[in-house]
Amino acid sequence: MKRTSASYKEGLMEDLRHPEEAAAYLNAAIEEGSQEAFLMALRDVAEANGMTRLAKVTRLNRESMYRMLSKRGNPELSSLAALLEGLGLKLAVKVKERIPA
Repeated sequence: MKRTSASYKEGLMEDLRHPEEAAAYLNAAIEEGSQEAFLMALRDVAEANGMTRLAKVTRLNRESMYRMLSKRGNPELSSLAALLEGLGLKLAVKVKERIPA
């Protein structure tokens, strides 16, 4: 049976409530190399976990969070870190794999 886009979205939102799934989703967006893709993915994760709840937990204004996570958003590192913290996630830097010469 074919899944409708509504049921796909519902399934995605359910999956993104789990930190492990959310982290994998965000990492996949980062791999695309586009800030826009990452912000849209982060917005999906935030919406799946409840923007109102996140606004309270992070002490960020809900409307500001929507703007920050828009296509033209440009969040400050402190706001991004607060949002990720509220989602049970954190920023990390890894050493890039080197290709042998």
